[in-house]
Amino acid sequence: MNYVLEAKNITKDFPGVRALDNVSFDLQKGEIHALCGENGAGKTTFINVLSGRFPSAFYSGDIFIDGGKTVLNTVREAEKAGIAVIHQELNLYQDLSVTENIFIGHEIQKFGNMNWNAMYSETNEWLNKLQMENVRPTTKVKDLGIGKQQLIEIARILRLENIKIIILDEPTASLTEFEVELLLKLLRNLKKQDIASIYISHKIDEVMEIADRVTVFRDGQTVGCAEKADLTKKEIVRLMVGREIKELFPKIECEKGETVLEVKNFSVVNPSTSKYIVKDAGFHVKRGEILGIFGLIGAGRTELMSSIFGNKMGTVSGDIYIAGSKKTINSPGAGLKEGIAYVTEDRKGLGIIHTMNVKENTSLSHLEHFSSFLAIDENREVHSVLKSVQALNVKMSSLDAKIINLSGGNQQKVLLARSLMKGVSVLILDEPTRGIDVGAKHEIYQIMGSLVQSGVAIIMVSSELPEILGMCDRILVMCRGVITGEFDNREKIITQEEIMICATGTGIEANEK
Repeated sequence: MNYVLEAKNITKDFPGVRALDNVSFDLQKGEIHALCGENGAGKTTFINVLSGRFPSAFYSGDIFIDGGKTVLNTVREAEKAGIAVIHQELNLYQDLSVTENIFIGHEIQKFGNMNWNAMYSETNEWLNKLQMENVRPTTKVKDLGIGKQQLIEIARILRLENIKIIILDEPTASLTEFEVELLLKLLRNLKKQDIASIYISHKIDEVMEIADRVTVFRDGQTVGCAEKADLTKKEIVRLMVGREIKELFPKIECEKGETVLEVKNFSVVNPSTSKYIVKDAGFHVKRGEILGIFGLIGAGRTELMSSIFGNKMGTVSGDIYIAGSKKTINSPGAGLKEGIAYVTEDRKGLGIIHTMNVKENTSLSHLEHFSSFLAIDENREVHSVLKSVQALNVKMSSLDAKIINLSGGNQQKVLLARSLMKGVSVLILDEPTRGIDVGAKHEIYQIMGSLVQSGVAIIMVSSELPEILGMCDRILVMCRGVITGEFDNREKIITQEEIMICATGTGIEANEK
């Protein structure tokens, strides 16, 4: 067999934890080999071994490139050996231009000076190849959306010389559907050039579309490896979680109550440009109902939901009614007092506080409830937090554990616990399952089911159509700040095509002020 990469018997320990336990993995030339597993399964540790982030002295086992034993002690050594990694957390310099980011460390020089003309020219070639014609080589990376930044990171890697293996860690988490298709097309073209890819993703549909083979890690061990053609989605999920999940979307039907939140003529305007971010939005949600909000990146979903909660993302106008009474919500604190809770889509940037432990992250929004004579009643705080995190089955060593050491799914459950510590009537979940594995997703869905059974109204913003269709009672679709469609998911079968017609704004005029 013509292997470009073989990793044999890799074992890596952290204090008190064996992250990789005698793992072996191989990759053929031009192969797209998917690596699946829950958060904490060992995928990231394995990537760090292959990319040189973990020097060889800190793990046991052997790595072979093109049949020759190779020692990789730095990222630069791995790149020289032909291995490049596109991490989930982008490795770009926000204040530098697109060109500077693509060429940093590998600049084109002429007579000892930077050859900017050559670098700008090649950057334009990459921008055209990635269908980003509206981006200039001199554009600052910070002025691009996350999806376009991801494509710039990919261009930076692809132009490196002698790259034989590209490792992609959750590469489509922040991409639009169009950008996902573009990325998959790029990988297929690389395959034709005998460049191999290790594709790490929680999105089983993507894995089934792009992969040649699939390897599954669980608890630091290899639990399965097979040709994609010999696997089903259910078999991959079973290998990942160690049990069979009969329903990927365990939707619970329950009786709907009265309208708990109604929004009328709600608009958000960008004060810098005077353009509408959200225009004349109106909707309602009832107790015991899951209302889905779908739209492509830039549709205004987050701006709408965040502004309703009181975290205004522009100049806001319109009316909000809670249980029939008109309310003024000018801050997140006011939103909480009205029984609205909001879980952000940006878990790592705006949700968790990295330096704090589980207890501190959970109680952060509710400290006034534990204060007594200008001090925190820690016994009350611990009791309340423990009750909240145990109710959501947060896996942790203790309340003192740093939240950054928890898996993505458990971090998300801590944010949920924070939101639910004080009774809520409306829970807004913005991309609640982004970046978490299929087992953790299933747990989040079950928590949502329990909440609607208890009478909570849930608004779920999601970019994943199967999730929206599988979990929601009604679905609103947004495009360019306008609600362009509403579907009742209980009355008839809704197709993805119907929703995408509304999401792409067919026949919708630009909503500029």
